Amino acid sequence: MDYPLPEAARRYVAAHLHDDPAHLALQARRHPGLPVPELVRQIQARQKARVKLPDWADNPDLIFPPSLSVEQASSARTAAFKASLVDGQRLADLTGGFGADSAAFAQRVAHVDYVERNPALADVVRYNFGQLGISNVDVHAADALAFLKETNQHYDWLYLDPARRDTAARKIFLLRDCEPDVVKLMPLLLHKATKILLKTSPMLDIEQAVQGLGHVRRLWVVAVDNEVKEVLYELGQEPAVDPERYALNLRRDGTQQEFRLNRAREARATPRYAEAQQFLYEPNAAVLKAGAFRSIGTAFELLKLHQHSHLYTSDVLRADFPGRIFRVLAVEKADGATLKAHLGPEARAHVTTRNFPDSVADFRRRTGIREGGDVYLFATTDLRGRPVVLVCEKVAPALAVA
Repeated sequence: MDYPLPEAARRYVAAHLHDDPAHLALQARRHPGLPVPELVRQIQARQKARVKLPDWADNPDLIFPPSLSVEQASSARTAAFKASLVDGQRLADLTGGFGADSAAFAQRVAHVDYVERNPALADVVRYNFGQLGISNVDVHAADALAFLKETNQHYDWLYLDPARRDTAARKIFLLRDCEPDVVKLMPLLLHKATKILLKTSPMLDIEQAVQGLGHVRRLWVVAVDNEVKEVLYELGQEPAVDPERYALNLRRDGTQQEFRLNRAREARATPRYAEAQQFLYEPNAAVLKAGAFRSIGTAFELLKLHQHSHLYTSDVLRADFPGRIFRVLAVEKADGATLKAHLGPEARAHVTTRNFPDSVADFRRRTGIREGGDVYLFATTDLRGRPVVLVCEKVAPALAVA
């Protein structure tokens, strides 16, 4: 596809940005002078980018690659966070993709080398960087390994986001099954750079990654609005055993929650247990993925409901807790009639099951409670091993951060 887009094509994209791509494709004959199939792909990719990269999605001067490249791209929020971790004169992004990370790195590092083995995608990114006024990024259409072997540069940072699917498009769970194989490349990577920043899928096992890489200085579990999006590893020249872990939740309102731990502090933490008190605490997804099942409670002087429930309680509000906070209204048996007495005529509530025999779907079928409303039900197991349901209301954000 030629770019920039002709004016008629730009007008078509702008006019149909919010329309159904499938419907537009069926109406292609109405626009015989336009490459409608390609323009529909542009529209579809922009629609997918609207949440992740809203400024790029709204920029009429940019060209978008196939939707898969957009789906795999970092969001503006996670790209900006990654960029906050690096500095120096030179960084190479060895798995460039759509370029969101390279664009963010360019705000922090004097010079960025963007490396992408798909020449067509590299051409799109080169064009887009020109439209965005990003002048300190060199675009290389090359394989990462070949680029590293051929370059004479020594970098302050190398960044990699290995592909997370095998040739049959199945999801994979081990770092060595990603492409490129970072563990195999580690000697070359450490020869070419002082530090390495590695991004992996949250599906990959953190303990195996730390053990396999051997040089992890720090790692971050990054969630956006309580959904874990990626795990970042900072690798250095010296071998490391027990890196610091940061559980980070980037919230919709622009604030963030953070909790810090390592395996040694987690192992030393000694939880205390109790029945549900006035407040209930549910750690955010990043805290749980980072493995803070014991130290999160001791750090905030909370009591745990059960060894395997990972829910915490207190009579004194801990407003800075990194997760959701609720006020406990009642503790009941998992009986539909009893619970509905707390819900009103529509029998609606938000349901969470933790260390409980039923799934959420099974719980709803058995009790007849529908989704919605202002009440939150936590079906769990108490310290005596009894299944219970905590009837709660959410603590208002203003109170939680007071």
